[in-house]
Amino acid sequence: MELTIGMQLTLEPTYTDRNEKFRCKVVEVDEHIFYIDYPVNIETKKTAFLIDGAQFLVLFTSADGNASFALNSEVLGRKNDGIPMIAMKRPRAEEIVKVQRREFVRVQTRVDVAIATEHMTYQLTTEDISAGGIAAILRGHEQLEENQTVELTIVLPFENGDTHYVMTEARIVRIFEKDDVLKIASIQFVEPMDVDQQYIVRFCFERQIMLRRKELNQ
Repeated sequence: MELTIGMQLTLEPTYTDRNEKFRCKVVEVDEHIFYIDYPVNIETKKTAFLIDGAQFLVLFTSADGNASFALNSEVLGRKNDGIPMIAMKRPRAEEIVKVQRREFVRVQTRVDVAIATEHMTYQLTTEDISAGGIAAILRGHEQLEENQTVELTIVLPFENGDTHYVMTEARIVRIFEKDDVLKIASIQFVEPMDVDQQYIVRFCFERQIMLRRKELNQ
């Protein structure tokens, strides 16, 4: 899926904890750059003035509205060619990821997670993660039960070197064996903060791109 002139975009900043969204349109496309009109804050309706180097998660849908896509980009500068425009870094085609409903995009990846019960804390890793919950790999000795409420601390390492810790209440939905090898606890978040969900969505998106790069390099 390529960026085209007139396409409507939603920008979500990845450089701040503020849960903001901006709406804009593509007005010009070059080989390594795409240009947008000045974005408008969806909530306040005010025009945003983006600083050079600011990084964003960019979301858009296909012309028929049947598919959604996401990419990472950053502000490169400004241009005025009859209308004021903002220059954004254009990703390679393989770095544009097709997504499902964003809050439920699930990525198979291993990250560290701590599961705390009333009496014990277990240091484990995930089998997969989404903005709605995780699947944690159990070692077999954990005293965990289905429908049990626990406290999670999830470590999210990002490509730029930043690390974010998501801490949230959660409920164990199911405990099962996968392929007769792994024992898995499927865990659902209980009302996580919007900021934490934003970080998880960003992390899942980055991991999708990493997996796609590995597939292309094989």
